[in-house]
Amino acid sequence: MIHYTSLRVIAHSTEDISRVRAALDFFLWTAIGKPKGTVTDEFVEVTDIEGHYGNSSVMLSSQITRKSDSARLARFIRDHMSPVDVELLRSEMPDRLDDDQLFHMRFDKQAAFLGKLVLSSSSDAIIVKVKIATYPKNRILAGQIVEELFG
Repeated sequence: MIHYTSLRVIAHSTEDISRVRAALDFFLWTAIGKPKGTVTDEFVEVTDIEGHYGNSSVMLSSQITRKSDSARLARFIRDHMSPVDVELLRSEMPDRLDDDQLFHMRFDKQAAFLGKLVLSSSSDAIIVKVKIATYPKNRILAGQIVEELFG
């Protein structure tokens, strides 16, 4: 069903990295089945990057490889989105599923920091990619799995 889930967010030089990390942890605590406040250092890769105009930023990324953890995170996302966001996600599902069977979502960083899930179209968001596993590779079946997970 789900092969893995990856999460990525950028903390720009003007942002407090601890707040961006807390927004990412909002997703990770659920995925790894740990209570709020649990240290997630072993699950997060921190990379210094340079922005388009030479400004320094930090990319925080994580890959959830246990299928049960990815399924738990998918349920959490579906259960905590507003009805409006669920409907938006449902209407955009074919466009969000790419040829590699990665399902793309973006969530507002500030909302996540406050403990809420809000879809975002901004590039400055928490990016979640869910790799759908079908054998053999089948986009139609992958779409049906995405519909079951998030529809």
